[in-house]
Amino acid sequence: MLGPLVSVEECEEIDGKIQDIISKRIKHKKLDQKNKFEKELQDAAVQENPYYSEKYRQIYEKSILNPEEFWGEIGNSIEWSKPWKKVLDDSNQPFTKWFVGGETNACYNAVDRHVKAGNGSKVALIHDSPVTQVIRKVTYAELLDEVSHLAGCLAKLGVEKGDRVLIYMPLIPEAVISMLATARLGAVHSVVFGGFAARELSTRIVHSEPKVIIAASCGVEPHRIIRYKDILNEALEMSSHKPNKCIIYQRRNVESCPLDVEMDLLWEDALKFGPHDCVPVEANEPLYILYTSGTTDQPKGIQRPVGGHIATLCWTMSVVYGMGPNDVWWAASDLGWVVGHSYICYGPLLAGITSVMYEGKPDRTPDPGQYFRIINEHKVNGLFTVPTSFRVIRREDPDVEFGRKYKIESLRVIIVAGEHCDYETKQWAERVFNVPILNQWWQTETGHVMAAHCIGFGHSMEPPKHSAGMAFPGYDIRILREDGTEAGKNELGRIVVKLPLPPGTMSTLYQAPEKFCQHYFQRYPGYYDTMDAGYIDEYGYIYVTARDDDVINVAGHRISTAALEDVVLAHPDIADATVIGVPESTKGEVPLCMFVLKKDSLKSEAAVTRDIIRMVRELVGPIAAFRLAVAVNGLPRTRSGKICRKSIADLARNKDIRIPSTVEDSSVYKSIRASLQKLGFECSSLPEYL
Repeated sequence: MLGPLVSVEECEEIDGKIQDIISKRIKHKKLDQKNKFEKELQDAAVQENPYYSEKYRQIYEKSILNPEEFWGEIGNSIEWSKPWKKVLDDSNQPFTKWFVGGETNACYNAVDRHVKAGNGSKVALIHDSPVTQVIRKVTYAELLDEVSHLAGCLAKLGVEKGDRVLIYMPLIPEAVISMLATARLGAVHSVVFGGFAARELSTRIVHSEPKVIIAASCGVEPHRIIRYKDILNEALEMSSHKPNKCIIYQRRNVESCPLDVEMDLLWEDALKFGPHDCVPVEANEPLYILYTSGTTDQPKGIQRPVGGHIATLCWTMSVVYGMGPNDVWWAASDLGWVVGHSYICYGPLLAGITSVMYEGKPDRTPDPGQYFRIINEHKVNGLFTVPTSFRVIRREDPDVEFGRKYKIESLRVIIVAGEHCDYETKQWAERVFNVPILNQWWQTETGHVMAAHCIGFGHSMEPPKHSAGMAFPGYDIRILREDGTEAGKNELGRIVVKLPLPPGTMSTLYQAPEKFCQHYFQRYPGYYDTMDAGYIDEYGYIYVTARDDDVINVAGHRISTAALEDVVLAHPDIADATVIGVPESTKGEVPLCMFVLKKDSLKSEAAVTRDIIRMVRELVGPIAAFRLAVAVNGLPRTRSGKICRKSIADLARNKDIRIPSTVEDSSVYKSIRASLQKLGFECSSLPEYL
C-alpha cells in the first residue's frame, strides 16, 4: 500500500536535510581521523623519548594532515614562470599530480637564476679525476654558457619539448651539461650508466627512441679504458631505432675515437651553435627517464615529473643534509644512478652550492687515501656514499696510514644509503672521519629520502642503532603483515606508503602505465609497495632490514639477512659478507653465509666459521638455524655497492642464473660456485664468458 503523497518542495527539503546529515558525518569522520592521527603523534611524544623533536613533529604532521598548504610553501623553493592553479590533484590515484598548471624549468632553476643573482663566478662543479690526473672547476657562468650553446645545437637537430635525448658518458662535467641542456629545452634525458654493455644500451635506445645521443669517446677504470663509442656503435647496429645525430665528446687526454661523418658531430662543433633560452614546462611533464632493473629481468623506465622533483630536491639540501649556500657537497656516486641525478646534478645546483664529481675508486686510484685527499683538497662539508666504500678503505688500509696525512676538519657529516650499513663499519668510519654517520632510506622510484635523520629538523646525531631515520614529510609509512593488516611496533613486515605519494616521486613508468599500477600498487590497494621489509620502533624510527625477498623464512620465522650480516661483519677477520636463504628439508629454508677474509687474517676458514656460527647463536638466537658458512674470494657487487643476492641464491638452487650487467667483477662467481659445491650444493652452470 502506498504511503501519503509528498510534494516536490517537501522532497527537496528532506533531501537537503539528508545531505546536511551526510556532510556533517563526513566532516566528523575526517575530524575523528585527524584527532586520531594527532593523538598517535602526541602519544609517541609523551613517551620517554630521547630523540623527540618538536620541530619535526609539527612539520611532519602538517605534511600529512594539510598537504596542499604544506607543499604549496615548499613549492616556493624554486622559481616558476607561471603559477600553479592547484597544489594537489589526487583524483586519479596512483597518478597523483602536484602543482597542476604551474610552469617552470629545471635548468633555469639550477643555473640561470644563480647567475642572475650575481653568483656566476661561484664554482658549480669540481671534477676530480685521479684516473686522468685532472682537476677541473666549472663556475655557474661557465656552466650557463656551455649548457645554453649545447641546447642551441640540440634544438637545431630537431629536439623539442617532450623529445628524448640519451646520454652515455662517464662522470665528467660534460655529462651534467648534457642533462641540463636537454632540460633547458623541456626535453627528457635518459642517462645510461657508462658500464652498460651494447645489449643493455640497445634496449634503452629502442625503448626511449632518442632524437639525439650524446656520448664520450671512452671511460677510464683503474686498469683499463672502456671504449664507449665502440659500445655505442655496436648498440646502434642492433637497434631498430636510429637517432638523428650522435654528439661525441673526445677525451683527448685519454683516448679519441674515429667518427662517422654522416652520424656523428664533435662536441666542440656542437657548442658553436647559438645559445637557446629555457623552455617553460608544466610541473607534471617528465624531466627524465631513468631505467632500473630492480628485482625483475626487464628494465623499468622510471619517469620523473619536473616541478615537484626540483622543488623537493632543493629543499632537501638544507633540511636533510644541513648544507648552506657556501658549502661544498660530494655525492660519491655515478650519474647513471638516481643518487647521481638527485645529488650530483640537480640537488646541489638547485641549491646554488658546489658539487664534487669524483672519477675514481675508494682504494685503487691510486691508493685508499683518496676520500681523505678530496675532503682536504676541496674542503668538503658533506659526503654522501655507500657503506661499501668504507669497507673497502678499511680492508686495504685498516690503520688509515694513507688517510691520516690529510686534514679533514671541514667535513661535518657523512650520509650512507643504498645498502645495509653494518654497525662495525659505521663505528670504524665515525672514529676515522670524526663526524656523525647518518643512515637513510630511499629508492630510484622516490628520487629523494623516504626516511632520514634530518639535520634541519633537529634530529638526533646519535640515532638508534641500525635505524634509517624517521619518515620524511609527505610519507605516511606503514608496516603491513602478509594478510594486509597493520603490524605492531617493532614487528617485522612489508614497508608501504599510504597514498598519495609526495611531490617528486615517479609519476609513472615510461610507456607502461598498466605495469606501473600492477607492480607498485596492486598488492596493497591504497599504498605504494616499497618491496622492502622492516619495522618501526616505539619512537617512530624506521628500520629497513632487507628487500622483502631477502627475508629468510626459517620454519615459519621471518629472519632478516641484514640482521645476520651485521653480526658476521663484526668479526675482526671478515672484510665482507652476505647471507642468502637456501632450501632445507625440515625448516624449508636456512641461512647460508659467504664471507671474504681480510688480507692480514691469520685465522683459518674453519676457525672463522666456528666463530660466526657461535656469534649468531648468541646474538640472534638458535631460531636462526645458522650453521652454514663458507669463505669466498669476493662477492658480486654492483657499481653502486649492492650485493646481487638473487643470483647467488639461484646458483645454490641449481637454477639458471642471470648475472646483472652492473656487477663490477663477475669473475667472483667462479669462487662462489666452487664454495657452494664444497658444501654439497648442486650448482647450475655459469655463463661461458666467465
